[in-house]
Amino acid sequence: MNQDLSIVALILHASLPVQLVIGILLLSSLASWSVIFAKLIGLAKIKQRNEAFETEFWSGKNLNDLFQAVGNRPDGAPLERIFGSGMKEFLKLRERRVTDPSSLLDGARRAMRASYQRELDAMEQNLSFLASVGSVSPYVGLFGTIWGIMHAFVNLSNLQQVTLATVAPGIAEALVATAIGLFAAIPAVLAYNRFARQIDRTAITLETFIEEFSNILQRNSTQGH
Repeated sequence: MNQDLSIVALILHASLPVQLVIGILLLSSLASWSVIFAKLIGLAKIKQRNEAFETEFWSGKNLNDLFQAVGNRPDGAPLERIFGSGMKEFLKLRERRVTDPSSLLDGARRAMRASYQRELDAMEQNLSFLASVGSVSPYVGLFGTIWGIMHAFVNLSNLQQVTLATVAPGIAEALVATAIGLFAAIPAVLAYNRFARQIDRTAITLETFIEEFSNILQRNSTQGH
């Protein structure tokens, strides 16, 4: 009854397969937390830079001047890159003496859509890893628990007298794997849901900007500006 049932002691006394399972889960948890912190910082920067560019865009600044300024920024916002790709294609078609407004607009929209997809892919990077950790970790932990319980009962079969004191350590060692599996899964699931919502809102912002900028380019193309 005086056995040490602390988490560390249970892990150290667990069977090798259970220890391997726990090690995998702890590494997965550590990796998911690094992704979570990186995403928190990255998405916050994207939101801040998008808002700053929107303010600059709607301030009435000349589009050509804004395009030149965007090109000189090494680390701009997704909105800046979408604006830059659309404006670049629009000006390129103008240089080729394309005068049809629909052709000018279609070219710019295609360029912005391609840039939009690249930005979306960049924002969703490593998001699938969080989803995998959140969905798989509980089952990996359950596998460790089942294996640990089997190992515990095999050891108990060699004893003449089985009491709660002899059963408890083996079962507790096995259940640690499930607990650590949930410890790895819950933050990953919560973070995935939060980041997915943030990315969806950002995607709506980007799509709205594409439509608004397309309207501006359409007016410019019909005015010959």
